[in-house]
Amino acid sequence: MRTVWSFHIAHSIVFGRDAVKQLGEIATRMRAKKALIVTDAILEKAGLLERVRQPLLAAGLTVDAFTGGEPEPSMRAGLACYEQAKTFQPDLLIGLGGGSNMDLAKLAATLLKHGGGPRDYVGDDKIPGPVFPLICIPTTAGTGSEVSAATVITDNENHIKVGILSNWLRPTVAVVDPLMTVSCPPKVTADSGIDALTHAIEAFTAIDNADFPLPEGERTVYQGKHPMGDLCAERAITLIGKYLCRAVKDGSDLEAREGMALAALLAGMAFSNVGVALVHAMEYPVGGAVHCSHGVGNGLLLPYVMRFNLSAKVKAFAEIAALLGENVTGLTERAAAEKAIAAVEKLRADIGIPQRLRDLGVKQEQLRGLAEKTFGIKRILRVNPRSVTVEEIEGIFQEAL
Repeated sequence: MRTVWSFHIAHSIVFGRDAVKQLGEIATRMRAKKALIVTDAILEKAGLLERVRQPLLAAGLTVDAFTGGEPEPSMRAGLACYEQAKTFQPDLLIGLGGGSNMDLAKLAATLLKHGGGPRDYVGDDKIPGPVFPLICIPTTAGTGSEVSAATVITDNENHIKVGILSNWLRPTVAVVDPLMTVSCPPKVTADSGIDALTHAIEAFTAIDNADFPLPEGERTVYQGKHPMGDLCAERAITLIGKYLCRAVKDGSDLEAREGMALAALLAGMAFSNVGVALVHAMEYPVGGAVHCSHGVGNGLLLPYVMRFNLSAKVKAFAEIAALLGENVTGLTERAAAEKAIAAVEKLRADIGIPQRLRDLGVKQEQLRGLAEKTFGIKRILRVNPRSVTVEEIEGIFQEAL
């Protein structure tokens, strides 16, 4: 029985409008002379790369950029980023973008420091020590990668997303500037926002820390549900319920953008210590098979998995309903818990997340294989509040089809 928990985040967090203007000072304090910004061509065209480059140049740094970032990044992209970094020889990496770009920067930071290839670090706690100095700057409000201990990469050869988990992956500095998310399109805002909600709900309904089934001799960054995780997840769920629809509807709504930036940060702090669970385990093979965004896959699957897990966490689900703004006065705990699922389904529909796997291109004949791949992801399935069989996973996929 585990009775001890810990809490890890980025070494420091800088949050607020125009926070990126402090980058020169931050990099100088880190004694950096050369910085490689890891981003993509879309953000370069949108002018966000330049907004990060300028304060660094003003502080006297030499700056280069890798713009080969891609949605759901592949190991190939990670290696290309690493090769450019080796050539440029920076003393600081900066991940700029959504989770995909930040994850590429984390992978490059790992390879620069420890060598080898991406597959050497897949799984839990395979990184032997600190990675290369890293700043992460999100341009979406969703993944929480700016504070998390994970990087998710697509293994194209095996058609599945794989995770690298280590507390060494947490960035040196997270710079969260809500103004950097204003140009985020409605669909990306929706996908990333429902991803943040998934993180918060999975953390809040995880298996309790005292019951976390960690085998003897194994180490992991995930620990199950604990008080600090709850504190972050609760606030994240409340903020998402209040601001996500507004941010999708009007990207220039700065209050909503700021609320969602904070929500994603808090959800990242929660899940990266407590863990994600069955939703994520199911999304990895789905995303690998049909190449949907991580957020849309999670958002689609979330209410189906909530219904499966309901019996194990009735009280927590009832609390989620209230956090999402549902009126639960006078309801039984079970009835209130049901309202949490309905609220997520409504939110999902309101922001345009598909409701069926077939809408993403998943076929009936794929379900068994997807279930078997899901069942193999033990490191996050053990965070789920209910144990699950291959047949039960296939049944959830069937309901979602």
